[in-house]
Order: sequence, then structure tokens, then C-alpha cells
Amino acid sequence: VSLNLEQYVSEFSAHNVNGEHLLQLDGSKLKALGMTSSQDRAVVKKKLKEMKASLEKARKAQEKMEKQREKLRKKEQEQLQRKSKKPDKCSSDATEGASEQ
Repeated sequence: VSLNLEQYVSEFSAHNVNGEHLLQLDGSKLKALGMTSSQDRAVVKKKLKEMKASLEKARKAQEKMEKQREKLRKKEQEQLQRKSKKPDKCSSDATEGASEQ
């Protein structure tokens, strides 16, 4: 999707504006970078707001997945600990049965 803002590429490049910097730009910083058109600034600010919302949504989803993984890991570890603490009934029953015969 093109926003028809190619005329600003050289100025942004000259100031080493990358994706991370771009997300931190506000109206006055955009103006300082040569974006004199208020319409262009409004378009960029709207897109930046959308991008920030998407990033926040993705971050929250990532955190949720990490919490679920951690919960699963704990549950598995608890199950392993319970198994290692319980005496193995099957093997003790089998040995008792064999000695009685």
C-alpha cells in the first residue's frame, strides 16, 4: 500500500529514520523532517497509530502464549515430580505375585 509520500524518503534516510524511530515521531518531529503538509503528517500519524496498535496487539498475544507455555511447563514438571515420588505399584505387585507362587 503506497501512501504517496516518497518525496520524504531522502530526508528520512538522511536522518537515519528507521522503523523504530518512525514509531516515535510526532507532528512536530515530522515537520522538522521536512513534512510541511499537514495532510501528509495526518496520514503518517494515522498509519503510525495503526502500526502501534498492531504491535501492541501482537505483543499481548506473544505474552499470552508465553504464559500458557510456562503454565504447561509447570504442569508437566509437577506431573513428573508426582510420578517420581509414587512407588511403582505395577512392578511391586508383579514381584509379590511371583514370590507367592
